[in-house]
Amino acid sequence: MNKILLLLFANFAFLSCNHQIENIERAAYYWKSGDWNLDQEDSIAKSLQIKKIYVRFFDVEHDEMMGNIPISKTDWNSYAGNPKYLDSLAIVPTVYLKNEVFMKSSKQEIDTLAANVGFLIKKFEGEKFSASKPSTEWQIDCDWTLRSRDNYFYFLRQIKKLSNKTISCTLRLYPYKYPDKMGVPPVDKAMLMCYNLLNPLESKNKNSILDVGELKLYLNKKRGYPLHLDVVLPTFSWMLLYQNNHFVNVLEADNAAVKSILKPTKPLWFEVEKDTVINGVYLRSGDQVKYESASEEMLAETIALLRENVVFDNHTTIAFFHLDKNLTRNYTHEALTRLYTDFSR
Repeated sequence: MNKILLLLFANFAFLSCNHQIENIERAAYYWKSGDWNLDQEDSIAKSLQIKKIYVRFFDVEHDEMMGNIPISKTDWNSYAGNPKYLDSLAIVPTVYLKNEVFMKSSKQEIDTLAANVGFLIKKFEGEKFSASKPSTEWQIDCDWTLRSRDNYFYFLRQIKKLSNKTISCTLRLYPYKYPDKMGVPPVDKAMLMCYNLLNPLESKNKNSILDVGELKLYLNKKRGYPLHLDVVLPTFSWMLLYQNNHFVNVLEADNAAVKSILKPTKPLWFEVEKDTVINGVYLRSGDQVKYESASEEMLAETIALLRENVVFDNHTTIAFFHLDKNLTRNYTHEALTRLYTDFSR
């Protein structure tokens, strides 16, 4: 009885303390569509002392006629090889699979899927990253649900057996908060995603990328999780174009041509002042644009909530989503460095 009381007291003391991460591994995602040009990001990664990059290799979608098919959002033919500094980094091949893949697949089809995904990862890695250090980790990204959980978890177990790699997966805040209901993915570690808690087309008065009030609903008490947790923070932004109160398109958020013709109307919202064409999208005078991003202050609040409520291991990876030229346009070098170091204060 005394031993049980001592154990309970020790656990309570551990959860009550403000757990500090002693070793931060700096990381970022590279999630670009279209042409590859890592040269632009080379100096950013070097200046921020980033040691790991999660690279989007391809997506997997489900087609009623063709079944599960890989879709590359990137023009791999435009990619000649990494700049010298990026060759020294740890590259984590990352694959995004739509939830419908697991909703509509049999166990036999998932066996085939796991084999195909493993084959393509090795193929791309050998062709495009042969100069880099061989990967030791693969990451699987999927917004799985209760209905797709069993098939998705089966896929993760198959990938683990086939790859002989460390397997990580992304983890939304809902399954993080309710592991008894949602289950715990059969992986080595999970990447806790602290953004996109709201539907951008349904939450017109809130920032769907990062809303701290919404975040507090999931990070409202100190809790552990059965897996090692890493963290990814949102450092991206976007513009949602509306015409006649109907959503039309997503615009490049840093486009100076867009910003120059916008006037603010209310928080998050702007109005187009004159007709123009941006990347083939026609904007008319009077159109509405919702601009969303995560400010430095919002990210600092997010880090404070995480440190107060999430139990981390001493060694944790902190990643930005994602690495591109806009990273240093939207944030200063000092601000980005502080986002990393704030976790260990």
